[in-house]
Amino acid sequence: MADPIRAVELNEHGGMFMTTRWSLVISGGSPERDERKAREALADLCRAYWRPVFSFISRRGYSREDAQDLTQDFFLMVVEQNWLRHADVNRGRFRSFLLKSVQNFLSHDADRQRTQKRGGDVLFISWDDPDANAPWRFSQEALEKVAPEQVFDFSWAATVVEQAMRRLKQECEMNGRGRLFEVLSAHLVAERADVSYAELARDLSVAETAIKKQLHLLRQRYRSLLREEVAETVANPADVDEEIRYLCATLGASAT
Repeated sequence: MADPIRAVELNEHGGMFMTTRWSLVISGGSPERDERKAREALADLCRAYWRPVFSFISRRGYSREDAQDLTQDFFLMVVEQNWLRHADVNRGRFRSFLLKSVQNFLSHDADRQRTQKRGGDVLFISWDDPDANAPWRFSQEALEKVAPEQVFDFSWAATVVEQAMRRLKQECEMNGRGRLFEVLSAHLVAERADVSYAELARDLSVAETAIKKQLHLLRQRYRSLLREEVAETVANPADVDEEIRYLCATLGASAT
């Protein structure tokens, strides 16, 4: 199967680069801007990308329960305290900011005194099983072979893909095309030679020509949504293609 991020055309810019959540966060760190909106944008990003932080903390040797508690603690600190001042405008990537921040957070964890259970009475992330809806899973053996930073990056890349897929699924269901997505979603990033249009046509009871057209349209929309997801995590439109290449390489390396 082809790489789910490589499926994005790197020269496909799709029009004007609008204000995104991360660019709003960085600009909102200045007094003259609306900091409330920036904090809300930061909270949205954190809720979308909590899983890489959880996986990184787990790889650092914490138990599952402690990793959950520390993840909650970390995001509460990021959102409730003025962590906007730590954002490196020159780097311009939420991924880089998040990894550096959680590294600093853990380095000071041993010195932090808590008077109540980690996370307190406030839940930033609602979860029962952290792996319940994970778009990826590391075996324990694989987890022990890679550095925590590699686990973070792979989890990040997989989460970007999962976010785009979720949005595409929602769009299809809203338009009465849920069954179409169910059947074709596994083929959105497959090489054309790996797709059996005849089999898909039988599953959906339509002509092969219709399947080819619908799959082409879904692939186009998937690429667009994936690009939008990446754009939400960078401050500079010039960084989108580079970030896509980096994530593509990360997922490629994880498959070897």
